[in-house]
Amino acid sequence: MSVNPPPQIPDYDLDEMVVVAAPVQLRALADALRGTLLELLLERAATVTELAEAVQRPKSTVAYHVNQLVDAGLLKVVRTQRVRAIEERYYGRVARTIYIGALSSDEDIAMVANIDGLATAYGESRRAKDADDLRCTLVHARIPIEDVRAFWAEVQEVARRFAQIPRSGDQVYGFVAGLYPTDAPTLPEPPSPPAS
Repeated sequence: MSVNPPPQIPDYDLDEMVVVAAPVQLRALADALRGTLLELLLERAATVTELAEAVQRPKSTVAYHVNQLVDAGLLKVVRTQRVRAIEERYYGRVARTIYIGALSSDEDIAMVANIDGLATAYGESRRAKDADDLRCTLVHARIPIEDVRAFWAEVQEVARRFAQIPRSGDQVYGFVAGLYPTDAPTLPEPPSPPAS
């Protein structure tokens, strides 16, 4: 009896990570609709028509935004299919993770302020919180930077696993993670034990 491997998610090859810092890339990421299109393409490759149907926007609007993402080097045509006399293009992301690199100008930094995953998650999760269907945790820990980097690598792996769960069901769930320095209080060092 042969066992079929689970389907690849998404259904096309893509790099694990791309680092972006160019203004054209940051502008492309700063638009909420383009962010939604990028998220949809983590599921599978899609045509402009399929994307337009998913986001309930005109095909011409979605085509414009897809072209912006292609021009920014964040989307690519991953396959084509001939349907009657028309060649349909299926788009996919260039990488699973889009990492914002070092920014050099105040304008670039201001643009990144609009690419705020935590603010998006807050807006999306409010209805779930009101329905008492929000799973959330917040923990503070005083740890060295080396441990922060190692822990974040583990979180990214969990996010990759979440994104690769085969699609089914009627509800879409969001997963957000953040790791950031805070001004949370810390306990003082414990007193030295008395000398014996």
